[in-house]
Amino acid sequence: MDYDNNNPFARILRGELPCVKVYEDELTLAIMDIMPQAEGHVLVLPKEPAAELFGLSDEAAAACIRTTKKVATAVKAAMGAPGVMVAQLNGSAAGQTVPHVHFHVIPREQAAMLKPHAAVAADVEQLRQIAARIIAALPA
Repeated sequence: MDYDNNNPFARILRGELPCVKVYEDELTLAIMDIMPQAEGHVLVLPKEPAAELFGLSDEAAAACIRTTKKVATAVKAAMGAPGVMVAQLNGSAAGQTVPHVHFHVIPREQAAMLKPHAAVAADVEQLRQIAARIIAALPA
């Protein structure tokens, strides 16, 4: 999968598209998924352009894992979830729909069904409310 500089995540990182931000540092950005598979679904993006994990620098990959761990901890606490699924898809055959590396952080409950990937848009105000809960639960 080739990197497309006009993919939605690249445009969010450049400030051309809106997002509901959960966390940001110099190397990563965590945002609410606008088509969540479960309430509290967050995406962690590297700021470095790479379509798949294989094209990401070691520094950016390590930063993504640090941010993913921090965000997953907050999602678990904020959503009262007994579990959290972390997923990272590479290539359309794996289900990747945006050609920019990203990690899915999805709160899970036993036997709860996930909504289809990238299928149903959420209410933005509801996403903002959930993001506020997650932000409040972020570890220092």
